[in-house]
Amino acid sequence: MNVTGHTRSPASIRDVAAAAGVSYQTVSRVINGHPSVKQSTRERVLAAIDELGFRRNATALALARGRSRAVTVLTANTTHYGYASILQGVEESARAAAYSVGVGVLESADQAAVTAEVQRAADAGGGLVVIAYDPAGVRALEAVPAGVPVVGIVETPASPPTDNRPWVWTDDREAAYEATRHLLSLGHETVHYVAIPSSTRRTGARTSGWRQALKEAGAAQPRPVQGSWGPAGGHAAGLKLAKDPSVTAILCGNDDLALGVLRALHEAGRSVPGEVSVAGFDDAPHSAYLTPSLTTVRLDFTGLGRAAFALLHGVLEESAPIAPHPVSVPELVVRESSGRPSA
Repeated sequence: MNVTGHTRSPASIRDVAAAAGVSYQTVSRVINGHPSVKQSTRERVLAAIDELGFRRNATALALARGRSRAVTVLTANTTHYGYASILQGVEESARAAAYSVGVGVLESADQAAVTAEVQRAADAGGGLVVIAYDPAGVRALEAVPAGVPVVGIVETPASPPTDNRPWVWTDDREAAYEATRHLLSLGHETVHYVAIPSSTRRTGARTSGWRQALKEAGAAQPRPVQGSWGPAGGHAAGLKLAKDPSVTAILCGNDDLALGVLRALHEAGRSVPGEVSVAGFDDAPHSAYLTPSLTTVRLDFTGLGRAAFALLHGVLEESAPIAPHPVSVPELVVRESSGRPSA
């Protein structure tokens, strides 16, 4: 209530526009999860929405349109950087569009367990976003019943998918290719690779990009060292690689693996980048503050989550066609951990 004792009128979309210094059409685009809005503008609009307490009446809209304004994200992990950032992007866009967001955790890759979790999510109504970066996620995407609106966030496809595949992805293959080319350009004879698990039995997109760069350069193609998702896997792989004096450059499938590799090299007495150059993947927040700071590939996972919701929102609102597409261009960020090999 205000000082006169009267109830304050709810904020309107034009109030939000005025507070954010944008047009009401821009506010509408943010609310509806449209990917074309600049990040700085989106953040101003979201801040104004929170400050003014603006909310579209989701219940009334759902009743009027005969559909649930809800999204469930199915994922096998909620803590790793990429997964968590995708969840953030979905949640931000969904909240602005007056959609509720639930999370269904795929605790096992067992087919029966995956199918049961998918069915629970489908029964809740609304649409589904499936993070298919691992076997459980891939099986979940395949198990979604026909007729249930769904968008998959997938590894870079081996070939362009058909239009009936509502998928989004980042071009991991190109990103790994560029990171490997960077290390080769410094004068390293080859680049060793510590791999993250692939979502399927086929070679992962990051592994493919690394191998392609080596092949084009006529460099030796060492066998990838299988890591995991976290620093412990990188540490174990790094201890193996540190024993080989011919190893002068290591590309890691994510920044957490690189963190473990850096520790292993330190324990083995091999300096970075003096004796060994190390590059990571993802540009997680800690990467710039390691010693040495980590050369890595920046991927916009939050933007990927926003794009997934925007695609799903178009399906739910029947306002946009389904079309699979990559999202954003990965960016190589060169820092202190990569350099020329010692003489």
